[in-house]
Amino acid sequence: MEARIDKIKQQLQSQGYKLTPQREATLRVLLENEEDHLSAEDVFMLVKEKAPEIGLATVYRTLELLSELHVVEKINFGDGVARYDLRTDTAKHHHHHLICVQCGSMDEIREDWLGPLEERLEKEYNFSVLDHRLDFHGICHRCKDKNNTDGEPS
Repeated sequence: MEARIDKIKQQLQSQGYKLTPQREATLRVLLENEEDHLSAEDVFMLVKEKAPEIGLATVYRTLELLSELHVVEKINFGDGVARYDLRTDTAKHHHHHLICVQCGSMDEIREDWLGPLEERLEKEYNFSVLDHRLDFHGICHRCKDKNNTDGEPS
């Protein structure tokens, strides 16, 4: 975790920002909950446990800054709540999501299946894709399993 914090600190410094204690506390919460897609309020509640003096506005500003610097991606799954997802160092593009419309769960697809499409866009349209995101909305395996055990068709 410390190596990632150092790398993000360098990103901030290269853009003229400092890794303040408030920003570091927010960043640590994101790193500790990397598998989750936390809202600003979720991040705030977790940050408050570590640093009670930090306010919600500070967390919002920090998340917006990290989003502008492409440290996190601000995502919306159609429920009206912005969530934040740390970008990985190794991924050329962001990962994709499977979003259940019944229970609201989100599963991730870490593979990038759109490489051939990007190559085609470059070739046929002379369009250079810098990034993309793909979200699938449907019914997850957990809900399908539950529906099957309830005697309902999936």
